[in-house]
Amino acid sequence: MDADNKVKDSTTVDISVASSPSNLDEVPKLLSEIGEYIQRFGIDTDEIRKDAIFKCRQLFLALSTPREIMADHCWGQIGAMMAVGFGLDSGLWDLMAQNGDKPQRAPDLASSLGIEPKLLSRLLRHLSAMGLLNEVGEDEYQPTNYTKALSLPQIGNGYLGLTACTSAGCLKYHEFSRKRGWINPTNPEDTSLMDAYGTDKDLFSRVNELGYGKHLNDYLGGYNLGRRWWIHPDIYPVKERLINGADPSPDASFLVDIGGNVGHDLERFRAAFPDAPGKLILQDLPMMIGQVKNLDSSIVRMEYDFRDEQPVKGSRAYYIHSTLHNWSDDVCESLLKRVKEAMKPGYSRLLINEFVVPEMGAHWEITGLDMMMLALFSSEQRTRVAWYDLIERRAGLRIVQIWSAGAGVESVIECEVTNYEGEA
Repeated sequence: MDADNKVKDSTTVDISVASSPSNLDEVPKLLSEIGEYIQRFGIDTDEIRKDAIFKCRQLFLALSTPREIMADHCWGQIGAMMAVGFGLDSGLWDLMAQNGDKPQRAPDLASSLGIEPKLLSRLLRHLSAMGLLNEVGEDEYQPTNYTKALSLPQIGNGYLGLTACTSAGCLKYHEFSRKRGWINPTNPEDTSLMDAYGTDKDLFSRVNELGYGKHLNDYLGGYNLGRRWWIHPDIYPVKERLINGADPSPDASFLVDIGGNVGHDLERFRAAFPDAPGKLILQDLPMMIGQVKNLDSSIVRMEYDFRDEQPVKGSRAYYIHSTLHNWSDDVCESLLKRVKEAMKPGYSRLLINEFVVPEMGAHWEITGLDMMMLALFSSEQRTRVAWYDLIERRAGLRIVQIWSAGAGVESVIECEVTNYEGEA
């Protein structure tokens, strides 16, 4: 057996710990705290609901034994992802949503979809056991809000366009890391995703090659559902910071979305600020621009590789949403310097819409996405210190302010050119 893979014959932990509840002493306190949060629902902000979810997670872990937690991860959750993906690809969730909220029999559903009844019964039974579907009788199930939402492309298609296409990169990350000496990876051309699937394709190229490009775009379009967008006045004051003082000419560039996928963010901006002056410009690689459909004709489509010179000069704002976290500091530095060269001092703003990881108490959505970046891109979600190092020290821009809106919500990092010569 390989020395790196062999299991130790002895352990310093007694085997009994695996079958004992993890932290029963904390249960009364957690129950009390959860009760307090429930009483405050509808009074305070959404942060209360998020805090309650976190405490419920802690309660589950406190009551569970380590063996049960292992089984939940290795059997329960993996099996649920398997069943959800099957339901998406077979049309199950669409059919159940069309049937409404009434109880639905597995054999009837199987007959309509051309699925062997026994197979569907096994999958639905597990989803019910995991609490994702309501079992109301033998082989009879009632939809939940979750299963109904799976019929929405913005929710369901993420399981096919992201998880199903990439999960080996996460599950086999230990092998990738072991081969490279357990170092923090930064090379975008050498990722756990590539290693796991034996490919030199990055995530976007791989997903499109597999035929799931639309599914990934749908997921990205729903990426922030239920969270406040950067244009919400509680996050970034668009009117005061961008619209006021902008060039009123219809030919002037107002907002350039760099790496904007198929235009989700610009569509929302146009809907929220229909009277904003100037042009809205979508920039992305030809592969992405070619997938643009149903985008308002007023939004300019522009094929662009961010490694090249930025062709739009002196725009009021340049916007980058969830792109820099896909890349190492070296690549991001090059991108930011290209933007800096195009910015008009005293007028242009660069807006980076991404998570800023807190030094302590990070929300699980931030840390979870950081794990995805680690495995799929050899990149990271950045802390405040890391952002300042990248933007100010390396790229030579100045951070005017970091506009934040609470746990699990992306911040807006507002930047400006620091001098009139365009030098760092």
